Amino acid sequence: MPWLLLFIAGLCEVGFAACLGKMKETTGTTATMWLLGFFAFLTLSMTLLYRATQTLPIGTAYAVWTGIGAVGTVLVGIVVFREPADFWRVFFLTTLIASIIGLKFVSNG
Repeated sequence: MPWLLLFIAGLCEVGFAACLGKMKETTGTTATMWLLGFFAFLTLSMTLLYRATQTLPIGTAYAVWTGIGAVGTVLVGIVVFREPADFWRVFFLTTLIASIIGLKFVSNG
């Protein structure tokens, strides 16, 4: 269960980062709505991260949380914001994913 909470927390990190990107593209009421989404995802992400760290080692949980957020945000950047997906970017994204998986397997939680 703590790994599921941590995974959802990482996805919420992607959500708040995506809201920041969309907020940058808009103005007025629309930007305010994205800001509210940012705070909602941020609150949920931090709450779930906190809950996961009640069982999992903090170093592992934080590394996995930031890794999921980083990978997800890069993918959202590529798909939604049309950021480049060149060889080296995909290569290092793949090594980051492998590191996240490795941390899960060597964790005691």
